[in-house]
Amino acid sequence: MHFLALAADFDGTLSEASKVDNSTLNAIRQLQATGRKMILVTGRSIDNLSQAVPRLEIFDRIVAENGAVLYRPVERKTVLLAAGLPRSFILNLRQRKVEPLWLGEIVVATRTENTQAVLDAIQELDLAAEIATNNGTIMVLPAGINKATGLAVALDDLGIPPEAVVSVGDGENDTILFDFTGCGVAVANAGAAVKARADDVTNRPIGAGVSELIDRITAAEWVQVWRCQAQSAEAPAQR
Repeated sequence: MHFLALAADFDGTLSEASKVDNSTLNAIRQLQATGRKMILVTGRSIDNLSQAVPRLEIFDRIVAENGAVLYRPVERKTVLLAAGLPRSFILNLRQRKVEPLWLGEIVVATRTENTQAVLDAIQELDLAAEIATNNGTIMVLPAGINKATGLAVALDDLGIPPEAVVSVGDGENDTILFDFTGCGVAVANAGAAVKARADDVTNRPIGAGVSELIDRITAAEWVQVWRCQAQSAEAPAQR
């Protein structure tokens, strides 16, 4: 199995406190120099992300809002992958005094302590909604939308099959990527439950862990030392 792309989460994976180290950016360029693609898969909106990463063109594709938005950085083109939640849902949450309330193009997000209020609003309005949690945040999306569905669109755009992709993340909402791609890797700072779902775990945390992973993917000897290769080569159709 020859991996053609890396799909990475942002917060707690590529970045710490919204900052991506220069060494991590250089590692991404190293990956792309081999002809492989770098795909960002994040819960953030494009507007919010652009404040943290001024040059989004370093990514070949960005899947934003936990799978609801596809962004092509070179073209600066945004594609919405779902219809937004009804305005009545936002009004209901505000009536319940749910704060803070973050609104993207599609996603509606708040802190996890507001989970019950969000569930009550969904039930009251009989909404078909997808809920994802990650590091103290709850995200609400139209049913059937998640990081894997968004990544599937990005990969179709690039002509890359899921089994030829390595995914890396640190949060609960990243584990769906582990199941969807040819190999799922947790960075060292991920929680125990996330690591348990991964095929492998980096030795180093956050961006340093991603750099380590890129070294593994691009190094000539990685086939012999990385168990993800063996698992993917033996049974790519089972993932």
